[in-house]
Amino acid sequence: MSEPTNDDSAARHDRIPAGQHLTRRWPVLHVGSPPAFDPATWSFEISGLVEQPLQLTWEAFNALPMIDQTSDMHCVTTWSRLDMTWRGVPMATLLEQTRPRAGAAFVIAHCDGGYTTNIALDVLREPDVLLAIGADGETLSDEHGFPMRLVIPSRYAWKSAKWLRRLEFVDEDRPGFWEVRGYHNNADPWTEERFG
Repeated sequence: MSEPTNDDSAARHDRIPAGQHLTRRWPVLHVGSPPAFDPATWSFEISGLVEQPLQLTWEAFNALPMIDQTSDMHCVTTWSRLDMTWRGVPMATLLEQTRPRAGAAFVIAHCDGGYTTNIALDVLREPDVLLAIGADGETLSDEHGFPMRLVIPSRYAWKSAKWLRRLEFVDEDRPGFWEVRGYHNNADPWTEERFG
Protein backbone atom coordinates (compact mmCIF):
# COMPACT_ATOMS: atom_id res chain seq x y z
CA MET A 1 0.00 0.00 0.00
CA SER A 2 1.40 3.40 -0.93
CA GLU A 3 1.72 6.22 1.58
CA PRO A 4 -0.47 9.30 1.08
CA THR A 5 1.26 12.22 -0.64
CA ASN A 6 0.77 15.98 -0.58
CA ASP A 7 -1.31 15.52 -3.73
CA ASP A 8 -3.81 13.29 -1.92
CA SER A 9 -7.14 15.01 -2.72
CA ALA A 10 -8.75 14.31 0.67
CA ALA A 11 -5.77 15.76 2.55
CA ARG A 12 -5.72 18.80 0.27
CA HIS A 13 -9.47 19.32 0.74
CA ASP A 14 -8.97 19.38 4.53
CA ARG A 15 -6.59 22.31 4.07
CA ILE A 16 -9.03 24.51 2.16
CA PRO A 17 -11.42 26.48 4.40
CA ALA A 18 -15.12 26.70 3.60
CA GLY A 19 -15.97 29.15 0.85
CA GLN A 20 -12.48 28.93 -0.70
CA HIS A 21 -11.31 27.43 -4.00
CA LEU A 22 -7.86 26.11 -4.85
CA THR A 23 -5.63 28.02 -7.24
CA ARG A 24 -2.13 27.31 -8.54
CA ARG A 25 -1.67 30.95 -9.59
CA TRP A 26 -0.80 33.67 -7.10
CA PRO A 27 -3.34 36.43 -7.77
CA VAL A 28 -2.21 40.03 -7.27
CA LEU A 29 -4.42 42.19 -5.06
CA HIS A 30 -3.44 45.34 -3.19
CA VAL A 31 -4.22 48.98 -2.57
CA GLY A 32 -2.03 51.49 -4.41
CA SER A 33 1.13 50.84 -6.41
CA PRO A 34 4.32 49.05 -5.38
CA PRO A 35 6.71 51.58 -3.82
CA ALA A 36 10.15 52.43 -5.14
CA PHE A 37 12.89 50.64 -3.22
CA ASP A 38 16.28 52.10 -2.35
CA PRO A 39 18.39 49.73 -0.21
CA ALA A 40 20.45 52.70 0.99
CA THR A 41 17.46 54.43 2.62
CA TRP A 42 15.04 51.57 3.37
CA SER A 43 14.55 50.66 7.03
CA PHE A 44 12.35 48.46 9.16
CA GLU A 45 11.32 49.38 12.69
CA ILE A 46 9.74 47.76 15.73
CA SER A 47 8.36 50.38 18.11
CA GLY A 48 5.82 51.02 20.84
CA LEU A 49 5.41 48.81 23.89
CA VAL A 50 8.64 46.83 23.61
CA GLU A 51 11.62 46.71 25.95
CA GLN A 52 14.11 47.09 23.11
CA PRO A 53 12.91 49.13 20.10
CA LEU A 54 14.59 48.11 16.88
CA GLN A 55 15.50 49.81 13.62
CA LEU A 56 17.20 47.84 10.86
CA THR A 57 18.69 48.83 7.54
CA TRP A 58 18.16 46.54 4.55
CA GLU A 59 21.68 45.17 5.03
CA ALA A 60 21.12 44.53 8.74
CA PHE A 61 17.76 42.86 8.12
CA ASN A 62 19.32 40.52 5.56
CA ALA A 63 22.05 39.62 8.07
CA LEU A 64 19.46 38.11 10.45
CA PRO A 65 19.08 34.31 10.47
CA MET A 66 16.58 33.28 7.77
CA ILE A 67 14.60 30.11 7.28
CA ASP A 68 12.58 28.48 4.51
CA GLN A 69 9.05 27.58 5.53
CA THR A 70 6.07 26.04 3.75
CA SER A 71 2.54 27.22 4.50
CA ASP A 72 -0.81 27.83 2.83
CA MET A 73 -2.29 31.23 1.94
CA HIS A 74 -6.01 32.02 1.97
CA CYS A 75 -7.43 35.23 0.51
CA VAL A 76 -10.75 36.78 1.52
CA THR A 77 -11.59 36.95 -2.21
CA THR A 78 -12.00 33.13 -1.95
CA TRP A 79 -8.76 31.73 -3.41
CA SER A 80 -6.42 29.45 -1.49
CA ARG A 81 -2.89 28.54 -2.57
CA LEU A 82 -1.30 25.55 -0.86
CA ASP A 83 2.32 24.71 -0.09
CA MET A 84 3.83 28.12 -0.65
CA THR A 85 7.50 28.19 0.30
CA TRP A 86 8.59 31.39 2.01
CA ARG A 87 12.07 32.66 2.89
CA GLY A 88 12.47 35.14 5.71
CA VAL A 89 13.08 35.95 9.35
CA PRO A 90 10.82 34.21 11.88
CA MET A 91 8.79 36.72 13.87
CA ALA A 92 9.81 34.79 16.97
CA THR A 93 13.41 35.92 16.42
CA LEU A 94 12.40 39.59 16.50
CA LEU A 95 10.08 39.09 19.47
CA GLU A 96 13.02 37.64 21.42
CA GLN A 97 15.13 40.68 20.57
CA THR A 98 12.51 43.35 21.24
CA ARG A 99 10.64 41.74 24.16
CA PRO A 100 7.06 43.07 24.12
CA ARG A 101 6.02 44.70 27.40
CA ALA A 102 3.28 43.29 29.63
CA GLY A 103 0.74 45.86 28.39
CA ALA A 104 1.20 45.04 24.70
CA ALA A 105 -1.83 43.22 23.30
CA PHE A 106 -1.99 44.26 19.63
CA VAL A 107 0.39 45.09 16.81
CA ILE A 108 -0.22 47.60 14.03
CA ALA A 109 1.59 46.82 10.78
CA HIS A 110 2.57 50.01 8.93
CA CYS A 111 3.45 49.75 5.25
CA ASP A 112 4.65 51.97 2.44
CA GLY A 113 1.75 53.91 0.95
CA GLY A 114 0.00 54.40 4.29
CA TYR A 115 -1.58 50.92 4.47
CA THR A 116 -2.08 49.50 7.96
CA THR A 117 -3.55 46.34 9.41
CA ASN A 118 -4.00 45.25 13.02
CA ILE A 119 -3.02 41.90 14.52
CA ALA A 120 -3.52 40.50 18.01
CA LEU A 121 -0.12 39.92 19.63
CA ASP A 122 -1.10 36.30 20.33
CA VAL A 123 -1.51 35.78 16.56
CA LEU A 124 1.86 37.39 15.84
CA ARG A 125 3.43 34.93 18.31
CA GLU A 126 2.30 31.91 16.25
CA PRO A 127 5.38 29.87 15.26
CA ASP A 128 4.85 30.15 11.48
CA VAL A 129 4.64 33.97 11.31
CA LEU A 130 7.45 35.27 9.12
CA LEU A 131 8.89 38.50 7.71
CA ALA A 132 9.39 37.25 4.17
CA ILE A 133 11.73 38.46 1.43
CA GLY A 134 11.15 35.50 -0.90
CA ALA A 135 8.49 33.08 -2.08
CA ASP A 136 8.65 29.81 -4.04
CA GLY A 137 12.41 30.03 -4.54
CA GLU A 138 12.42 33.60 -5.87
CA THR A 139 12.85 37.05 -4.41
CA LEU A 140 9.43 38.60 -3.78
CA SER A 141 8.17 40.49 -6.81
CA ASP A 142 7.18 44.13 -6.42
CA GLU A 143 3.47 43.31 -6.67
CA HIS A 144 3.75 40.60 -3.99
CA GLY A 145 5.43 42.87 -1.46
CA PHE A 146 9.13 43.33 -2.30
CA PRO A 147 11.27 44.02 -0.41
CA MET A 148 9.46 42.50 2.60
CA ARG A 149 6.02 41.36 3.63
CA LEU A 150 4.48 39.93 6.74
CA VAL A 151 3.23 36.34 6.40
CA ILE A 152 0.53 35.16 8.83
CA PRO A 153 -0.72 31.79 7.51
CA SER A 154 -3.58 31.49 10.04
CA ARG A 155 -5.32 34.65 8.77
CA TYR A 156 -6.76 35.89 5.49
CA ALA A 157 -4.04 37.33 3.30
CA TRP A 158 -4.84 41.02 3.87
CA LYS A 159 -3.24 40.59 7.32
CA SER A 160 -0.01 39.46 5.57
CA ALA A 161 0.83 43.08 4.83
CA LYS A 162 2.98 43.93 1.80
CA TRP A 163 5.81 46.50 1.77
CA LEU A 164 6.12 46.32 5.56
CA ARG A 165 8.10 49.10 7.24
CA ARG A 166 7.10 49.10 10.91
CA LEU A 167 5.42 46.98 13.57
CA GLU A 168 3.97 49.11 16.38
CA PHE A 169 3.13 47.30 19.64
CA VAL A 170 0.13 48.86 21.41
CA ASP A 171 -2.20 48.21 24.35
CA GLU A 172 -5.47 48.98 22.52
CA ASP A 173 -6.61 47.68 19.17
CA ARG A 174 -6.67 50.07 16.19
CA PRO A 175 -8.42 48.69 13.10
CA GLY A 176 -6.45 49.12 9.89
CA PHE A 177 -7.27 50.00 6.28
CA TRP A 178 -9.61 47.11 5.47
CA GLU A 179 -10.92 46.66 9.00
CA VAL A 180 -12.39 50.20 9.11
CA ARG A 181 -14.03 49.42 5.76
CA GLY A 182 -16.02 46.52 7.18
CA TYR A 183 -13.61 43.60 6.99
CA HIS A 184 -13.45 41.34 10.04
CA ASN A 185 -11.01 42.35 12.74
CA ASN A 186 -9.70 38.83 13.35
CA ALA A 187 -9.79 37.40 9.79
CA ASP A 188 -9.71 33.67 10.60
CA PRO A 189 -10.41 31.78 7.33
CA TRP A 190 -11.43 28.63 9.19
CA THR A 191 -14.42 30.39 10.71
CA GLU A 192 -15.02 32.53 7.59
CA GLU A 193 -14.36 35.80 9.38
CA ARG A 194 -14.55 37.83 6.18
CA PHE A 195 -16.61 40.83 7.20
CA GLY A 196 -17.46 42.40 10.53
